Amino acid sequence: MRADRVFAYGAAAGLIGDLLLGDPRRGHPVAAFGRAAGAVERVLWRDHRGWGALHTAVCVGTAVALGAAAEHVVRPSRTASVALTGAATWAVVGGTSLVREARSIGRALEAGDVEAARARLPHLCGRDPQALDADGIARAVVESVAENTSDAVVGALVWGAVGGVPGLLGFRAVNTLDAMVGHKSPRYRRFGWASARLDDLAGWPGARLTAVLATLAGDDPRGAVRAWREDAHRHPSPNAGPVEASFAGALGVRLGGPLSYAGRVEHRPVLHRGGRAVAPYDIERAARLSRRVGLLALGAGVAARALLKGRSA
Repeated sequence: MRADRVFAYGAAAGLIGDLLLGDPRRGHPVAAFGRAAGAVERVLWRDHRGWGALHTAVCVGTAVALGAAAEHVVRPSRTASVALTGAATWAVVGGTSLVREARSIGRALEAGDVEAARARLPHLCGRDPQALDADGIARAVVESVAENTSDAVVGALVWGAVGGVPGLLGFRAVNTLDAMVGHKSPRYRRFGWASARLDDLAGWPGARLTAVLATLAGDDPRGAVRAWREDAHRHPSPNAGPVEASFAGALGVRLGGPLSYAGRVEHRPVLHRGGRAVAPYDIERAARLSRRVGLLALGAGVAARALLKGRSA
């Protein structure tokens, strides 16, 4: 079976598996990778960029190598190749868990239970929930849905289309390492530099594709394009900026502004300044947009894989 068809059938099966099963409560492969990366960190940690780069290379390189070895072993069998791609896709995407968490917070807000929403927010993002009112929680959820649609779904499918199973596992390894060590705390300012920069590079194509697809699938394509063009570059993240701006325009809402992480207040630029403030019911709208973007990303990935296969032939 041609590689593009293996990816098409396998990625579709993986997304169906994610839709039906979501993430397992225990024994998730990404959690296992995180534990292994933590063990490597305990051996290699030094307050130095070079040691951090070595940590990144060991962890990501191992994930890519395992994916390549598994793909080589099953290559003679079409069924096994599709099954491996499906299992890898299910393991690295997280669209269903993202939407479930967002909707659980949205239901709490719509019921007027702000405390329950605050209790659930840390399952979705790292904001300080006690510093947020109902509208602030809703804004945090919509921003997290937008950013994680790129990180947890579209980016993985992009690299799966480019590199097959090694691409899927490599992208998730990079993204997981960035969440673990790629932040500007005293411990990781230098050690996590390589992971953060690699995550920016790996996330670049998926973020732009997410912005394009949100524009096509949203309620206001012109607003999405306008917000992307005018406001994305104001965001401190090169990848979150286009994604959050396009979601803001597509939904007709205003994102950005002050936020609090671990007691530290940041003043983010406002995205889509002409939009209205986020309301709790916008969480469901963002979740539906995320689902549509994920399905379109599968189609784009399959088309790109076929194009790459045709050129190589």
